[in-house]
Amino acid sequence: MSADRYDVVIVGGGSAGCALANRLSADPGTSVLVLEAGRSDHRIDPFIHMPAALPIPIGNRLYDWKYETDPEPHMNGRRVSHARGKILGGSSSINGMIFQRGNPLDYERWGADPGMKEWDYLHCLPYFKRMETRLLDNGTPAPDDWRGGDGPLVLERGPATNPLFGAFFQAAQEAGYPLTDDVNGYRQEGFARFDRNVHRGRRLSAARAYLHPVRDRKNLRVETMATATKVRFRGKRAVGVDYLRGGRLRRTVDAGQVILCGGAINSPQLLQLSGVGDESLLRQQGVDLVHHLPGVGENLQDHLEVYIQYASKQPVSIAPGLRWRARPGIAYQWLFHRRGLGATNHFEGGGFARSNDEVDYPNLMFHFLPVAIRYDGTAPTEGHGYQVHIGPMYADTRGWVRIRSRDPKVHPSIQFNYLSTPTDKKEWVEAVRVARHILNQPAFTQYNAGELSPGPTVETDEEILDWVRADAETALHPSCTAKMGVDDMAVVDPTTMGVHGTQGLRVVDASVFPYVPNGNIYAPVMMVAEKAADLIAGNTPLPPADVPYYRYRDGTPLHPPGDRRNAFADHEENP
Repeated sequence: MSADRYDVVIVGGGSAGCALANRLSADPGTSVLVLEAGRSDHRIDPFIHMPAALPIPIGNRLYDWKYETDPEPHMNGRRVSHARGKILGGSSSINGMIFQRGNPLDYERWGADPGMKEWDYLHCLPYFKRMETRLLDNGTPAPDDWRGGDGPLVLERGPATNPLFGAFFQAAQEAGYPLTDDVNGYRQEGFARFDRNVHRGRRLSAARAYLHPVRDRKNLRVETMATATKVRFRGKRAVGVDYLRGGRLRRTVDAGQVILCGGAINSPQLLQLSGVGDESLLRQQGVDLVHHLPGVGENLQDHLEVYIQYASKQPVSIAPGLRWRARPGIAYQWLFHRRGLGATNHFEGGGFARSNDEVDYPNLMFHFLPVAIRYDGTAPTEGHGYQVHIGPMYADTRGWVRIRSRDPKVHPSIQFNYLSTPTDKKEWVEAVRVARHILNQPAFTQYNAGELSPGPTVETDEEILDWVRADAETALHPSCTAKMGVDDMAVVDPTTMGVHGTQGLRVVDASVFPYVPNGNIYAPVMMVAEKAADLIAGNTPLPPADVPYYRYRDGTPLHPPGDRRNAFADHEENP
């Protein structure tokens, strides 16, 4: 394997990059180089591998790129912080470890766009199954028509044994919402224990699941602290990557093909720095144009969320475990036994619901937490409490990522335009009211000591929106800035993952989503990477599944076995 030329150079050792490195280097005749701008995910670092330590890396410059939006015009001009993983494994090494595929109709919506028919749910499901091993509570794999049993990502269901979880699931039913057996299976709508990428008490990041098991392959090289500064072109063919080693040493590498896996912020930034993007933006920043592609950096989507927090009458929350004097004992239990409060992400259950009868499938996701606390560790009470994280999943707002300098070290301009549309505002009011409705059911009577946040003074629609403007945080799901498709604003060819108008250049990460799914985006990113690996390697794609899935208005299968109609288009015509 040459030190200065590789068949494939993967820019970004995050979630998608780790999966691609594994799959593409499986061919010993293909040399693969992974360039990761962050540092290595050392095995001895408890802040990465202890699930309960997840708040520590977020906001820490050693683990987090610490992006900020431009002042958001509909959020009181606030800059919203956006954590992204600055470490091998990317954001899968610092995220909340909640594993959600999204709704089947999310992918029917993808597949209904021109040129996207092989990205519908039945074509994507085999790749969701290939990447996972879903475990039962007794630790045995449990594959079925919808779930996988021998993939690299081992998924454990949250135990949800704290009595507050029991109250939450009962309250959801009292409020008129169903339970479901598996939010990633036949029926998403409802409330249940969640799958998590936690295995045997440790975070199972993409790096641990996909990359570390194959690091000894002779045709695979991984460089950390390697920041790509530019994709080099010969004409419109990508022929290599320039990068900085350790922030200073300038290096260059030749490539048969370049695959960008930097995520919804970094991939469009690097495309623009390399001369691929909107011509007027590149001219303004003094970047030589390689190819005019106006969709690069546009169509930015995300999930915004708030915490609805209540005080608890009874001392049943996990608040005592958060006190400093309790932490040595928790660390001991985790380090030597991989159990206790340190061995879980605590997001062990939640659910999906519709905020009104007009939507055809869930537009709200709930994460329940048996403590009242923010990501930064601040708490509204010194006593016991509980909360739900809630927000609309399908905001029709759209933003952008645009370079503001030719210097790759300068963070780009990021604008989401949160709360900028009437529909988004309407669904935000509904989301808060639905959450309150559930949390004030009889099941919580023995615990409910009153609402802490937003509090009883926030009641009218405008008061709710004012609170959201002031208090909401991102759920950290940026996506869609280099979308697949064939329209004028599409960036990536859905059949090859190639960047339109170029050769030898591909993008595989959350930026290629045309629309954000209705849940955490880690699982969809890994599915896209698995499917893309076959497209890039020239393998025969996995055949589409032939299974039914839940139809959300009347409880019947939306897609009967053998029915190959486009389900999303059919649903729009025959709701």
